[in-house]
Amino acid sequence: MKASIRRKYGLPDQIRIENITKPVPQDNEVLVKVYATTVNRTDCANLTAQPFIMRFVLGLFRPGKIILGTDFAGEVIAIGKTVKKFSVGDRVFGFNDTGAESQAEFTTAVENDLFTIPEKIDYQQAAASLEGAHYAYTFIHKVNIQPGQKILINGATGGIGSALLQFVRQNDVHIAATCNTKNIKLVQSLGASKIYDYTKEDFTHDKIKYDYIFDAVGKSTFGKCKSLLNEGGVYISSELGPFAQNVFYSLAPSISGKKVIFPIPYSKRKTIPYIRSFLEKGNFKPVIDREYLLEDISQAYEYVLTGQKTGNVVVKVF
Repeated sequence: MKASIRRKYGLPDQIRIENITKPVPQDNEVLVKVYATTVNRTDCANLTAQPFIMRFVLGLFRPGKIILGTDFAGEVIAIGKTVKKFSVGDRVFGFNDTGAESQAEFTTAVENDLFTIPEKIDYQQAAASLEGAHYAYTFIHKVNIQPGQKILINGATGGIGSALLQFVRQNDVHIAATCNTKNIKLVQSLGASKIYDYTKEDFTHDKIKYDYIFDAVGKSTFGKCKSLLNEGGVYISSELGPFAQNVFYSLAPSISGKKVIFPIPYSKRKTIPYIRSFLEKGNFKPVIDREYLLEDISQAYEYVLTGQKTGNVVVKVF
């Protein structure tokens, strides 16, 4: 089978498409023919081992898994002896932030890490609904959103931000969001009532107060956002922050009556069923920027690493 391979940490030019042996599922595993996957921020961190802390998860000197990929959507083509939940022909999707080895024509997954794709959702949409939405779930479930509150999402057009915006809009709240000029209409359609065009203004200079500030791109800081928070307000960032400050701030009960929460992700056994239910009800539609073929996956990584993608970048395998 063809697979996206890198044998050491580095940049996209390290990636090679190689022909390797198709994996064989163990007793509790399923063999999936991968129709679609994505290149996302987690994939880029796994490729580059940046931040350095990634090496303690992936392998200190070289990656333990040489096949790239964290998410996938595809078809079950074989099952292990003890698998009960799935049958050959089922459409399934899954995600593993430490590596699903899914940027390949076939991958294996433990039965309990797989979920069926809702009807009317195609493979590209299914793959694009996982990584960003998984982290977005964590943001909203670390706080207690109440009707009438004001929420600001910094970076509303990324994989996390575009999912987060759609999840937050299910509540009777006021939503502000940052984006660039070309994506204003998109962000409005996803549920934001106030837009900060970051190419023209700095949202941190505004006087409006918010109950929650969700920094879905990690490009601001608590210090810059603190003046925008109401008493008891919460700042959550998708990144560690300078010198890992968001981790340390989160250990303090509050800072000037305001709090930082570090969004340690929930188990995908919680997040993906939630995402799946939103897909099924039509309350969530993943934003897809562009698609690449597996053979062109290095180009997909190069694009994602620019930090300019809108929503998700899909890789079509079959």
